[in-house]
Amino acid sequence: MIFITVKFTVRPERADDWLELVGPFTRATREEPGNLFFEWSRSVDDPHVFYLVEAFADPEAGAAHVESAHFAQGTETMSTAVAATPEIVSTEIPDQHGWGAMAEVTPR
Repeated sequence: MIFITVKFTVRPERADDWLELVGPFTRATREEPGNLFFEWSRSVDDPHVFYLVEAFADPEAGAAHVESAHFAQGTETMSTAVAATPEIVSTEIPDQHGWGAMAEVTPR
């Protein structure tokens, strides 16, 4: 599995409409055959920061994502609203195929 987290610092005037702005890109990515998950979160400490947590089944699925037309359109759209170059962590996790159960916390 390819696991990616991206930190986006958004211009203050675009923060409230960021999720709407990236909506088409999000929907198209979630429909990709190799996409495992693609989730946005907003920082609780800074309302201008958004985190994207995404995963792809394998390197080929990740490459197909980056080479897609919606990726090119999405990055172009996002570039009009970011305040800084996004920061990324990307890694391959062998033998992982999505979310696993956290052993330390269970419902009571």
